[in-house]
Amino acid sequence: MSKTITIGITHGDINGIGYEVIVKALADQHITDMFVPVIYGSSKLFAHNKKLVPDTENISTNLITTVKDAKARRINIINCVPESYNIEFGKATKESAEAAMMSLKAAVEDLKAGNIDALVTAPFNKQSMADAGFQFVGHTEYLSSQFPDSRGLMFLCSDTVKVGVATNHTPLAKVAEVLNPEMIVEKLEVMNDSLKRDFMVEKPRIAVLGLNPHAGDGGLLGKEEQEIIVPALEMAREKGLLAFGPYPADGFFGTGQYTKFDAVLAMYHDQGLIPFKTIAFERGVNYTAGLPVVRTSVDHGTGYDIAGKNMADPQSMRWAIYLAIDIVKNRQIYDEITANPLKIKVFETKSAPDRSYLPE
Repeated sequence: MSKTITIGITHGDINGIGYEVIVKALADQHITDMFVPVIYGSSKLFAHNKKLVPDTENISTNLITTVKDAKARRINIINCVPESYNIEFGKATKESAEAAMMSLKAAVEDLKAGNIDALVTAPFNKQSMADAGFQFVGHTEYLSSQFPDSRGLMFLCSDTVKVGVATNHTPLAKVAEVLNPEMIVEKLEVMNDSLKRDFMVEKPRIAVLGLNPHAGDGGLLGKEEQEIIVPALEMAREKGLLAFGPYPADGFFGTGQYTKFDAVLAMYHDQGLIPFKTIAFERGVNYTAGLPVVRTSVDHGTGYDIAGKNMADPQSMRWAIYLAIDIVKNRQIYDEITANPLKIKVFETKSAPDRSYLPE
């Protein structure tokens, strides 16, 4: 009998839509048959948001102090936020940022200890987090710091397209300064390994975007392609990676070329995330590849403008949860077959996991 998967969920910014999408995602009566959810946050704040969402009266919660007390088919909550903290929907406050930090740190401690099998995070506000003393520009950077031997990659995933980002949250004005062939090769290696172990793709094909308009147009519009990206591709191919490019980003997505590859490596944040969210926003998931642990997240922000109005769409949260389950299971299978020198072939290139349990 396979082990029951336990997934930790952080509430993110309590003044945003984090709790709303968590409540809505977990309201599905079948969802807790597939994993044991453990929310790191506040039972009081959960209950407050639950009242704002219709038809959630039957949600069954269980207040616990440690993960070992979590019960199946219940929504388990670990209180790690002071009772005095209150919600101010739509506002970025020090208190909401502190609550997000408390939730994240408590969950990551259990993740590091192996008490939970995966982590799913709701969004926080980067500016208010920085003002409250959080020294990282995002979840990806924080998690990479907690697992120092890892190589974190921001990897946006859906069933139709997967996009990684070479420079994560680097300001646009500094992207060209920080790019180098070694960095690009490292990101390609992480992406390649993730596609094989996490997504069961036997021989990943990865497209690499250029940095400049028209991928530099032979050097006329910038030399980064010739001096950085092309050498990186040559190095990657010498390592046995199937990496191709550099492709002009606009034409690449506009003509649907992304469908011919298992994943795409973009050079900077918006170059990859704008087309990804256009193509797959409702079902998109932000996955941190390259870690020894599994962490997924919604692909949207705090939604201050709709917070507390019962307008938030829980689709991305649902997909983040199900992708976390898929990856935990895929890693177990991959590790078993690669540990056996007589392993059988179980890969199906560009295959999608069975998600027939999801609502239409």
